[in-house]
Amino acid sequence: MLRVSFLRRIRRRAAAPPTVPALEDRDDRMTRYEFLRELHRVAVPRNYLEIGVNDGRSLALSRVRSIAVDPAFKITVPIRCDLDLVKATSDDFFAQPDPVAHFRASPDQLEGQDGARRPSDDDPGRACIDLAFIDGMHLFEFALRDFMNVERHSDWSSVIVFDDMLPRNADEAARDRHTRNWTGDVFKMVPVLARYRPDLIVIPVDTQPTGVLVVLGVDPESTVLRERYEEILAEWVVSDPQQVPREIIERRAAVAPEGLLAAELWADLVRVRDSAATDIQGRDLLRQRAVAIVSGDRRT
Repeated sequence: MLRVSFLRRIRRRAAAPPTVPALEDRDDRMTRYEFLRELHRVAVPRNYLEIGVNDGRSLALSRVRSIAVDPAFKITVPIRCDLDLVKATSDDFFAQPDPVAHFRASPDQLEGQDGARRPSDDDPGRACIDLAFIDGMHLFEFALRDFMNVERHSDWSSVIVFDDMLPRNADEAARDRHTRNWTGDVFKMVPVLARYRPDLIVIPVDTQPTGVLVVLGVDPESTVLRERYEEILAEWVVSDPQQVPREIIERRAAVAPEGLLAAELWADLVRVRDSAATDIQGRDLLRQRAVAIVSGDRRT
């Protein structure tokens, strides 16, 4: 896990403060919208999937080919990307035969142009997600299914971000909403991924107001969560009040967003993704570097 002390030693990038729409409950921490905007910049995604559109403030940050899924979106801001806007639940969206077809390379994009992933030699028709933001139904079982479905359409260099992962009290984490800021019980993704998917790189980030979670190193071939799905739900889906660990409420393991964004991890990810997307050794090396970085070890 990326240590806060390590992150604080990383030099901040010199950049003008991002302009984002209607920031809420602002304090001295970076907001979810600011973090997502900067993540678009450093990860340089060629496409973007968003689950849970609401008023469109996070979707408005995308400038690449995008898919946005929400059964009841109410977009109030300008959108400036090549967009497939899907009015459906995420479960129904992923039940389609080819849900991310909008990301597939057309014949004139087989050289890896912006907006579509360079197809692999053994599967030239496969479409993959570069960056995904999961902010759908704030219940653990929905978040778990969204992750399983997104991972199935991703690859080793994909970046998956969950919103609302660090509730500040048990009331915000309730499954039955009764507060203004509501995370629901999606915070359970942190311990569940740690137990069942230790192969993943899982980084809680201290954004304002209710934190995000960045997941790297995904494996579309993994079946662990699907095979253990009912077992996981039987243990983790419980009635209110939710028992939120103190380390989550106090954000003990959460990293500073500015430090994570400034890490060299992103330049490595983009370089290897774009130059050696089908090179297994290159991908393994990048995974090792990423693990070393989030472990606070700069020797590699």
